[in-house]
Amino acid sequence: MNNNYKFIHLLYVPTMNCNMQCKYCYLKENTVDLKQDNKYLKTLKYAVNKFKKANIIPFNISLHGGEITTLSKKDFRDIIEYISNYYKDNKRLLEFNNFRIGEPHIKTNLYHLDKHIDTIKDFNVSISGSLDLPFSLHDEFRVTKGNQKTLDKILENIKLLENIPNKKKVSATIFKEHYERIDEIIEDIKYLEKNTCLDMNDFNFMIGFVSENDKLLHAMTEDEQVKFYNRMKKEFIDTTLDYGVRTTWFAEFNPTYCTNCDNCGEKFFLLERDGDIYSCVRGQKNPDFYYGNIYKDTVETIMNNARTKIFLNHNKIGFNSECLDCKYLYLCKTGCPFVKNNYKTNKSYTCKLQQEIYKDNNDIYKEDDNNDESVYMYLSKMHPNIAQKYYPQKNKINVDDIVQLTDIIKQDEKLKYIYDPKAFILKVDNTEYPLESQILKNKRDIIYLTEKSKITLYIKNGVLENCDYPVNNSLYIMLLSGNLVQYGDENRIKQEHIMTHQIYTNTILKNKSDKTCYHCVDITNIIALYYKELSNENPNNIFFTTSELRDYHYNKQKNNAYYHIQSINLPFQNIEFFYINYKEDKND
Repeated sequence: MNNNYKFIHLLYVPTMNCNMQCKYCYLKENTVDLKQDNKYLKTLKYAVNKFKKANIIPFNISLHGGEITTLSKKDFRDIIEYISNYYKDNKRLLEFNNFRIGEPHIKTNLYHLDKHIDTIKDFNVSISGSLDLPFSLHDEFRVTKGNQKTLDKILENIKLLENIPNKKKVSATIFKEHYERIDEIIEDIKYLEKNTCLDMNDFNFMIGFVSENDKLLHAMTEDEQVKFYNRMKKEFIDTTLDYGVRTTWFAEFNPTYCTNCDNCGEKFFLLERDGDIYSCVRGQKNPDFYYGNIYKDTVETIMNNARTKIFLNHNKIGFNSECLDCKYLYLCKTGCPFVKNNYKTNKSYTCKLQQEIYKDNNDIYKEDDNNDESVYMYLSKMHPNIAQKYYPQKNKINVDDIVQLTDIIKQDEKLKYIYDPKAFILKVDNTEYPLESQILKNKRDIIYLTEKSKITLYIKNGVLENCDYPVNNSLYIMLLSGNLVQYGDENRIKQEHIMTHQIYTNTILKNKSDKTCYHCVDITNIIALYYKELSNENPNNIFFTTSELRDYHYNKQKNNAYYHIQSINLPFQNIEFFYINYKEDKND
């Protein structure tokens, strides 16, 4: 079975139409769908097939809106049936890659649930509905486009699910106005638990955020969020809803949701019926979170835009120094880039709440014992311009630990070339990076490459020529992915080797060099051949030596046990890098 798949969570929006006009809706005027076409299912099929041809597999397909239940009975049933069959057809592949096989799932306001109850029953559709708590605010804010109240009909529709075994749950978004009626919220939760078929242990609170132009509702402060959480615990711990308040009610703020993504552009995608792709429901209709169109753009372009736009949106707002000492950065990853830019803050808008939840569940969400390394690795990927400032001091190699190796090198003229920090200089665009052996260096350099990067390698005069047969010697380039694989009889876990490339001495000597005492070679196109094979999650690695020096290194390992022990990893001059293929699109 092919193991080179990438798996994504796909939200599909077959219609922007909505039967309600919630007064705080983030989509506002966009919830009117005037298009009458046959693309309700066509776009989803087309997108899934196009993604699969590129080895990108949705492990989850959920339906969102607009409001999904405004579709006709036939269109709704066709889409649900397709998703149900998709899970069946891809069961082996998904389970092989440790994904649980789900059922079709819809996010709905529940107002027209009755219209599709037969399809929901036939295909075991799971339901995630939305309510306002307390109920007194539901009928104030969640109204139809004719400004009619909706709560009574929604509660009646929930009754239709009583004899259906499907998973059904609701969620409520909490703003300051809701928080100020916390006693009412508590009573309404108890009412839903006692008088409906909903399992209120499987319930979600979401913390609302507002934009500058929102006048109707206001966001809770971080302290109010914590007070709200603690009040819920005080009220419901050691009751029949104990499990819910400890786990699912605030699950949006733990790593099972998107808080644990370095770059959510590698995992979450929202597809609209016209083919437009955005980050998620938060970024929907926002040009800064628009990735492209499945009909017009290649999958490669969409994926690169996704990764790059999330990277850029995190960097617009910068990195908060408070996160350096937080032992939960490895869980939080500084929060949602959309909300951070919306609030013009550089950390999660639910930071204190998340910390409180982690502390309450320290058997699951432990403080990071290797926080310095986690901070550095996060910054290396998401804020590489400042990462080096936070290189973990304790990881710097003590010279006393490598005295034997340095002595061996000093006594061997050939080995000096292998470890010479001036032997190779990598120039990316206008910046030069003198390369050192990863065994001897006391800092970690990570650079970013893009499709526009010009990459030149300078080779110190003599490195190629000072050997018995220079014409047989060659520059030796090794490219390694950040992904780890198991090699050999030792079952060692190492970086996956992508390519080895050799350029012979005479070919390099023909090039005119612009750097005194160095030969040069443009390796831009050589590296570009393998951009698709690189890791997106971890730093990739490129090493340089000569074929003659490489052979000498391995012979030295055979003949000198002390050298072998201290140079078991690749000793050659290297640098680590991420590749970001950012293509400007019409919305930039």
